[in-house]
Amino acid sequence: MLKRLASCIAVIGVLSPIWCWPGDPGSLEVTVQATGGVKATATVLFPVEPGIVQQLLTDYAHWPELFDVRMRIAELREQNGSIYTDIRIDHSLLPGERRLICESRSLPGGGLLTELRGGDFKQYRRVWAWSPAEGGTHTKVEFELLVEIETVVPDWVTAVAMRQELETHFRIVREKALLRATQGR
Repeated sequence: MLKRLASCIAVIGVLSPIWCWPGDPGSLEVTVQATGGVKATATVLFPVEPGIVQQLLTDYAHWPELFDVRMRIAELREQNGSIYTDIRIDHSLLPGERRLICESRSLPGGGLLTELRGGDFKQYRRVWAWSPAEGGTHTKVEFELLVEIETVVPDWVTAVAMRQELETHFRIVREKALLRATQGR
């Protein structure tokens, strides 16, 4: 058992990208929940106005471009002010393709709430709450994500991968937001 655990840690270390996240490394916290699943919280400052962040995060058809994990949108529909997405995720830690069916809706005051509606997950809830910062030229984001996957992969392994993937995700969102700002949206 100990040998298998050491092998898993070694594989994660070898397969994981090593780079520096341009945000405050202390502002991202990823923890295994006693009740099951993994929770991540972060405060991120994007150097663009809130409208650009909102535009980027509500461009549902292009969500897969915001991640460094293979995924695709199998279905996208709008109903009663909510957006329903059926996302297929092909992750190196999980065998086969995982299905994540979610409902997303805008939050009053600026933000986006995405909640699980079906698929191969036990729990999935993501909140982006954004507000203007530095006179409106930047966007401060409070981020929270709770994930529990139907799998035999232990939550601590999911937590290690989630931390690295969120660092990459925030970097990609930042880069795309800056690109949109320079191109005039």
